Amino acid sequence: MSETGKQRSNGRGRDRGSLYQDVTDKIIAELEAGRVPWVQPWGKVKAGLGLPKNAATGRRYSGINILILWGAVIEKGFAAQHWLTFRQALDLSGNVRKGERGTTVFYADRFIPKAEIERAAKDGDEPEAVPFLKRFTVFNVAQCDGLERLQGEPEPLPAREIVPQAEALVAATGADIRIGGDRAFYAPNGDYIQLPPQPAFFEQINFYRTCFHELSHWSGASHRLNRDLSGRFGSKSYGREELVAEMASAFLCASLAIVPTVRHADYLAAWLAILREDNRAIFRAASLASKAADFILGFQQEAASSVASTVQVMEASA
Repeated sequence: MSETGKQRSNGRGRDRGSLYQDVTDKIIAELEAGRVPWVQPWGKVKAGLGLPKNAATGRRYSGINILILWGAVIEKGFAAQHWLTFRQALDLSGNVRKGERGTTVFYADRFIPKAEIERAAKDGDEPEAVPFLKRFTVFNVAQCDGLERLQGEPEPLPAREIVPQAEALVAATGADIRIGGDRAFYAPNGDYIQLPPQPAFFEQINFYRTCFHELSHWSGASHRLNRDLSGRFGSKSYGREELVAEMASAFLCASLAIVPTVRHADYLAAWLAILREDNRAIFRAASLASKAADFILGFQQEAASSVASTVQVMEASA
């Protein structure tokens, strides 16, 4: 091979190495962030479960491109798994909106250069194929105008998996609980709780665990148990309140025969810092958590009668 040919080959090799490294770095970043790219939390995603495909050709993407496009759907909240190139959008009488950034996907194959065919014919042996890797930029149909017809209807949510005793207790509190969106929080200023729809949770039982966590925050309002809810995210007071709410939720779950879990595992480092700094912090948090759980369970008598009627309705409709 000539020196020029070697340089070209090395250039292609460096380019391929860079592309592979770019993708590998992204996957590593996902794993370090606690996300497993091939087991995505579909319950929190707007798009229905499925493999990404090209909106113009209908062809499904494969290999590493599945992980890349899944990641983009989750990160950017797209409601569809359909993708196309800038040119394909124009060919379909649509266009990519100004300012939208595409997602890089990759195409890998092998080809036989003309010079290699000639060499093989001269030497009387088989020509060698050369691997290549190309990048393409694609856009989700949600980033385009004029292509709404290609987005498809979102997948319908499954039926709710109701736990009667938990349902009754939540209702008996009389808390203002608003269902919708993809976030869960308690808003002290408006004194309301926001929760995603129960079927949107990857495991529906987590709806109740999350609801009890937010109800525990709700119990701390000034006109209820009057805890300090003023801490900002990342502050010590915020971490202490999260610890209280997490334990209170566990106490409530256990009282209703629901297995408690750590919902906010990402707060573990903050909790450890609080406990290492103050060896009494866990005692105070547990005490406040018990008071919160007791306050909420105080509605249980009213909830008990509600459970009985709920069970009767479920049995009648079975």
